Amino acid sequence: MVNTSRRRMLAAFAASAASLPLTALAASDARAAASVAAVDPLTGPSALGTAGSAVTLAPLDASYFSALTLGSPLTATVLPGTPARTEITSGGRRVALLTHGARTVLMPGPRRTFAENKRPFADDFTRTLPDLTLPEEQRQYWGSSPGGGSWSTLGPAPGDYSVTPGAGVIALTTDHASRHATLRDADITDVDVRCVGRFDKVPTGQACSFALSFGYQNPHDNYRARLSFLTTGAVELRVEKEVADAVAPLEPAVTVATSVPAGTDFTIRVRREGTRIRVKAWRTASAEPSAWTVDTTDPTFGPGRVGLRALANDGCTNLPVKLSVSRFEVSAATWAAPPAVTQGDWVRVLPEPFDGTWTDALERTVRGWAGSTAPDVLAYAAMFLGGAPAVTAGAGPAQGRQVLGEAGYGYLDPQGYRYEGADFHEYMNSGWTFPDGTRTGPSSKQAGNLDCSGYTRMVYGYHMGVPLAAGADTSGLRIPRKSRDIANHAPGVLVDRTDGSRPPAAAQLQPGDLVLFNADSGDDNPTATVDHVGIYLGRDTAGKRRFLSSRKTVNGPTMGDLGGPSLLDGTGTYATTLHTVRRI
Repeated sequence: MVNTSRRRMLAAFAASAASLPLTALAASDARAAASVAAVDPLTGPSALGTAGSAVTLAPLDASYFSALTLGSPLTATVLPGTPARTEITSGGRRVALLTHGARTVLMPGPRRTFAENKRPFADDFTRTLPDLTLPEEQRQYWGSSPGGGSWSTLGPAPGDYSVTPGAGVIALTTDHASRHATLRDADITDVDVRCVGRFDKVPTGQACSFALSFGYQNPHDNYRARLSFLTTGAVELRVEKEVADAVAPLEPAVTVATSVPAGTDFTIRVRREGTRIRVKAWRTASAEPSAWTVDTTDPTFGPGRVGLRALANDGCTNLPVKLSVSRFEVSAATWAAPPAVTQGDWVRVLPEPFDGTWTDALERTVRGWAGSTAPDVLAYAAMFLGGAPAVTAGAGPAQGRQVLGEAGYGYLDPQGYRYEGADFHEYMNSGWTFPDGTRTGPSSKQAGNLDCSGYTRMVYGYHMGVPLAAGADTSGLRIPRKSRDIANHAPGVLVDRTDGSRPPAAAQLQPGDLVLFNADSGDDNPTATVDHVGIYLGRDTAGKRRFLSSRKTVNGPTMGDLGGPSLLDGTGTYATTLHTVRRI
């Protein structure tokens, strides 16, 4: 018997070229159909300036379509192990894998590549730090950059660094001592980055300078584009590298301004592509120059951090001098090894849990799914990554609301940390009535955001139709609001759980499973508390198990490693704190 979706697949085949972008897959979803056709597809993360994420299908050639012919009848076999699973085969080939007590069905399909790269971000320093109510060892001095990770400040004294609303401040309290503020993301290769800064004084005795650092390995090895503010009021641009503390210019210094008063904002912009380095600098109040001031090449440093460096030269006599940085922006960038997962697993969801009995009705459902490229759990999960286009619901309770597209995590508190609390309907900026009659209103501050459990509920609840609870729920019939309750009471089955001393092996882990973590041991009292949830995606190009989740540091859903690897293998935070695996 030929699968009933074959005609649809042939149409897709006729339109298929080298790849099928993620957004094209959404066209068959009734909720999104009204607007998907007008959305530009995501591009691949292979060059500077491209979108932050992509999901592509390989060309659907004739060998794929021959595999869509399913024999009759299909064969059902219960596999050993816990939880119990039933494998459905056609001609000895698996066509579905069902788990007893769960609604998710794992099916083979066209191989897809899920990829993510660095997303743009800007830090306008809208926070106040350090928090002097904290013990000194717990204080953060520049905190977290919205979407860019956390700042590291180095030398010579922690108190030289602070943030007041609108400015990251570095106080030059001593001369002849470099001060560095860098973002903890050491895998940036190509980048287009700029910063805006000013000094509160014209230096006397000797110059002061601030620099935009890139390819930063450590304080002794880095590139920098440096503006030197001279005692005469002139400003010079110097592009240089420091190797083992030895500084060498890449090009001669260029005077970019004269007679500059204190408090004048200057912008430095660097665009690095491979070994090519281009730099310009100008008074921020003026238009950006069309030409690059420096255009050179250098192969010394590969991937590295971006950030700032400030210095009062030996002999500067009117200290302290304060550098105020009002904006730090990465408008495009790439990671050295962007995370990518290529696999052929598609995760479908039954209307009811599988009770272990293979029926004619289930066979019809599986046959209807075979070969379908309608969005599944993993496709929907990827549609909230960086660069994903906005899609508005064309019908249903969320009609006219955005239901897909790049998501943040939450809005910022006064110290620059992200609030939790963005559920699926907050993302839509809509109130929601749950099956028990509870009505929850939106928070306008959380529009476009999804916290970790809100992201999971958006994918499995709103888009895949699994019932949702308004809050805590122990029935096992609805997905609870918080990750700690999801760990114990989500619909479906328990796959594995920690023994209390080490992460679970999760030998039966499969794409679509919920992975839950005790990532913050500080909230444990007296027992471990699950505080983070994600969706397992598959093995990446290095063979490591990678998951998707919405995270504060990245400001939204990610499969990337900013602020800690999104991996279940190794020694990273999530690998060592995996607590529970559940299958919806």
